[in-house]
Amino acid sequence: MRRIAHIDMDAFFAAVERQRRPELAGKPLVIGGRGDPHARGVVATASYEARRFGIHSAMPLRIAFRLCPEAVFLRVDYQAYAAVSEKVKAALRSVSPVLEDAGIDEAFLDLSALPGSPEEIGREIKRRVQGATGLTCSVGIGPNKLLAKIASDLQKPDGLTILAAEDAAARVGSLPVRKVPGIGPVTEAELGRLGVKTIGELAGLSIERLVGEFGPSRAAFLYEAARGIDERELVTHWEPKSRSRETTFQQDTRDIQTVRRTIAGQAREIADELRAEGYRGRRVGIKIRFAGFDTHTREHTLPGATDAAEPIRRAAFACLQRLPLDRPVRLVGVRVGELERTGA
Repeated sequence: MRRIAHIDMDAFFAAVERQRRPELAGKPLVIGGRGDPHARGVVATASYEARRFGIHSAMPLRIAFRLCPEAVFLRVDYQAYAAVSEKVKAALRSVSPVLEDAGIDEAFLDLSALPGSPEEIGREIKRRVQGATGLTCSVGIGPNKLLAKIASDLQKPDGLTILAAEDAAARVGSLPVRKVPGIGPVTEAELGRLGVKTIGELAGLSIERLVGEFGPSRAAFLYEAARGIDERELVTHWEPKSRSRETTFQQDTRDIQTVRRTIAGQAREIADELRAEGYRGRRVGIKIRFAGFDTHTREHTLPGATDAAEPIRRAAFACLQRLPLDRPVRLVGVRVGELERTGA
């Protein structure tokens, strides 16, 4: 019988920052963008103290500041978080080598071949992660990836939830449909118009009704997800396609030096990330969004792959020269693609 665990670090970015700065303990903490609550960035992570004010991921920083002006706002430090993430993944692999890396702060583990009860294994996972990092995680265990991920969110923070196949429907039926991974706000609104708000209500719709409303592909996903059906295997190896950074200016700008400084900073951040993860890239691109949301991109291929900031910056500047900056700029971004492993 399959046993899959989903491990989700608790308010990960905020937890790492508190570990580095103990004086932040107990304070509402918001991580996002450059850490400027008056800028156009968005929240990457909010501590649980900040969440009590209604602050959540992807919320504009300005709104977060209005909800909780006394919160501490910090910029994202990806390199620091990636270093802790590596310790988390190493601790998880010490429990089971069959791991799917689902992001910087989460992963799936296949526990099917391990001895012991789900409770015992779940407690061991939490013990090893905390021993390696000093941080807590929430663990969900179920017969597949879908139910494991739903379970990990039910008792945060520092939770351990086990969903057995035979009782999963009863335990998740009353949850909002948004608790199903893959159902976003658009699908939630579409289901709401059908009078469907919970997973149990979704399970009450026939496949024919779903196909009529959503088409065959989406209908099949919704039908199976509502019933806890998920046959996906863990993806234990994958290669990222690109790394990128984007900055939306607080005010649209015509200052070319501001644009160039921003691009140079993005090139440094991407280079740091590439080195931290052991990759180099060959194709460099930029994105410029003007006032009015007219967006243009340009790309440049390097003679060889790199993880250094300077060649990325030069290539991005070469792309910039191919764009007429005759209007105020709202957003600028840098992307590095065609990645390969360092030393490959």
